[in-house]
Amino acid sequence: MAEERRRAKDIKKSQKIEDEPVKRKKNKGRKKSKRLTNKEITRVTYMFVTLFIIMAGYLVYFNVFESKDVVNSVYNVRQDLLAERVVRGKILDRNGNVLAQTVTAEDGTETREYPYGSLFSHVVGYSVKGKAGIESIQNFNLLTSNAFFVEKLINEFQDQKNIGDNIVTTLDANLQTAASNALGDNKGAAVVLEASTGKILAMVSKPSYNPNTVAENWETLINDSDSALYNRATQGQYTPGSVFKIVTTLAYMRQNPDYVAYLHDCSGEITEEGTTIHCYNNTAHGQETLGDAVANSCNTAFSEIGLYLDIGKWQDTAEDLLFNKELKCDLTSKRSSFSLEKDAGAAEIMMTAMGQGETMVSPYHMALITSAIANGGTLMKPYLVDEITNYKGTIVKEYMPEKYTTLMTSEEASILKDYMEGVISYGTGTSLNGQGYTVAGKTGTAEVSMDKNTVHSWFMGFSNVDNPDIVVSVVVENADTSSITGTSVAKQIFNAYYN
Repeated sequence: MAEERRRAKDIKKSQKIEDEPVKRKKNKGRKKSKRLTNKEITRVTYMFVTLFIIMAGYLVYFNVFESKDVVNSVYNVRQDLLAERVVRGKILDRNGNVLAQTVTAEDGTETREYPYGSLFSHVVGYSVKGKAGIESIQNFNLLTSNAFFVEKLINEFQDQKNIGDNIVTTLDANLQTAASNALGDNKGAAVVLEASTGKILAMVSKPSYNPNTVAENWETLINDSDSALYNRATQGQYTPGSVFKIVTTLAYMRQNPDYVAYLHDCSGEITEEGTTIHCYNNTAHGQETLGDAVANSCNTAFSEIGLYLDIGKWQDTAEDLLFNKELKCDLTSKRSSFSLEKDAGAAEIMMTAMGQGETMVSPYHMALITSAIANGGTLMKPYLVDEITNYKGTIVKEYMPEKYTTLMTSEEASILKDYMEGVISYGTGTSLNGQGYTVAGKTGTAEVSMDKNTVHSWFMGFSNVDNPDIVVSVVVENADTSSITGTSVAKQIFNAYYN
């Protein structure tokens, strides 16, 4: 009996020993399964946390950087809701002159008024039949009120509108008037800015329109053969003529380190592959350095220079100066174009070198290039708004100068400045010499008809050469050069600034 119990005990013990690995295996399987489940839960958790962080980050980014653009869209109905609660703010020039304001009649009817009429039409714009100019790009701020919050609450309770913020621009009414008067009834454009800051002080495009009567004249304006709504300063595409010789000069300097040794004997014409190029009025300039060629705007010299250039590297220089690129501009603008095939013939090369090829440019772009030369090679970002204030004048936001890019080295800028001084002291721009201020510049006459009798007259330059004050870029379309030139327009602008 005892023996049987011992055997049963041994059998049970043996079975327990045999079952132990199985149990351990089962427990190990459960633990492994549990670990896999935990890992999956952790992965899913991380995924959702990551998605949450991304969404939160985008919301922050959207509110900081993009929300105003979305609200400012003409397709966003929120603008209409803002206009129902806020009286549109004023637009002012840098001296506090009112450029645009909302007048409310006794019956509550609101009318947007432009005290200067057509003077600022393209840059300030309009706010009916859509929006344009500063009225468009600052629409959100004009319909936002940063008045004292207690005042806003009281107005809300009394069902009265709050007054929107004011936009204080960089524009100067005196310079704008001078530029407009100088252009007169001629088609064309003028841009004035500060090289050291990028502030746009004036921007005129002719023909213009009266923003006070846009609504009633809309059909006439949109069908106007003269394209009065078109901002020629930023959107105009013109043959640059001799102002482009500054670009060709820089390309030659970069490809020829010994450019200071350049000499050209101008006889008044040059012939290559059956194509003859003449200097203006067939003038024979004689022996010229590179600086002399710029000052005299010598066509034969630049035709020769063009034939020396590596076209690919020339294209690189043009693109360094922002050709074929979108330009940073608060207003709608068009990119300038420089195109010259590597297998181009002599005629096309020579014409391109002196600004008469397929190259097209806006007055705004030429102002940027000139600004970089004046500012030691560094281009500041152009801007139109100086600050935003509430309707009582308290500053809500200030805009500060910032660098756009570097177009050239300081040494290159210095050499080009010296050459442009020669234009004024003894070259084609001597009408600006001997004033109460100094000027460095470049003149241009672009032939735009087969008979060569129709020309666009150009000027680009800056004043107070040693410590530049303002940059001026002008084009006069189909100019009667006996009575008006780009240089004569620029002179009136400089005179207005210094007076």
